[in-house]
Amino acid sequence: MRAIYLTATGGSEVLNLAEVPTPSPQPGEALVKVSHAGINYIDTYVREGIYPRKLPLIPGFAGAGQVVTDTTNTIAEGTTVAWCDGFGSYAEYVCVPADRLVQVPAEIPLPVAATMLLQGITADYLVRDIGHLTAGKTCVLTGGAGGVGLIATQMAKQLGATVITLVSTEDKAARSRAAGADHVLTYEDNDVQAVLALTNDEGVDVVFDGVGATTFHQLLAAVKRRGLYCLFGAASGPVDPIDPQLLNKHGSLFLTRPKIDDYTTNTQEFHERATRVARLVADGSLTIDVDDRFTLAQARQAHEALQARQTTGSVVLTVAT
Repeated sequence: MRAIYLTATGGSEVLNLAEVPTPSPQPGEALVKVSHAGINYIDTYVREGIYPRKLPLIPGFAGAGQVVTDTTNTIAEGTTVAWCDGFGSYAEYVCVPADRLVQVPAEIPLPVAATMLLQGITADYLVRDIGHLTAGKTCVLTGGAGGVGLIATQMAKQLGATVITLVSTEDKAARSRAAGADHVLTYEDNDVQAVLALTNDEGVDVVFDGVGATTFHQLLAAVKRRGLYCLFGAASGPVDPIDPQLLNKHGSLFLTRPKIDDYTTNTQEFHERATRVARLVADGSLTIDVDDRFTLAQARQAHEALQARQTTGSVVLTVAT
């Protein structure tokens, strides 16, 4: 089969298209023919070695396609499914634990299905479990026009919160507003002063920061006393270690660095979140835009575009030919 095969970590040049053996499902797994693979920052972190993984490997944390065979005999051949568990999706076939596959409703296109679980579940636990957003709460969301940003904005508004987003261009600002953001700032603005001006100098209840190195220290000052800073990504690079006294200095703040595994700790929790996301997408309550599509052979270009902030919304590889 064709796959992107990673034998070393580094820049996009380490993403090489190769012919490799089709995997065989182990007990508890299903073999899936990949239609589309989601492109996410977690894939770039693995490629760069920020998240160490044993090499060689096939990257790609999320995708959608059709079941070929299921060792548990619970999912029929040909069933359209989505997943966000482990790696291997940048390939024509992937083996996935059968209990982590989600049947895709007919109303959801495959490119959307390939991105909705990882990004949708991430947004779900951010706004519900970490931010505890409700009416009267205000949050800042970096990457407001990215895949997670657009989804989290919609979910936060459904919970009644006020949403302030940060984006890199005016075009992305328009997309963020269309998703429901109450206020949209660009990174060229004086973020802290602008946020304080929007909150009567109090600051926000929570910052959801997926950018990291270039935003962390600045946005700490935008959080209200006893507020929460949620660092959920590192699009601009990892944040350097900090002195815990920094949280005291900025008003006895709380800081968390979550990952999806800790919010999908068992099959029941995973499916509760996945089902909620899929239902919202299927009934039109949640819009997921796939604006950028690349072929499997264009994986390098896809990573480069994502990291250069040239993309808006969700990004996928079209694998099936």
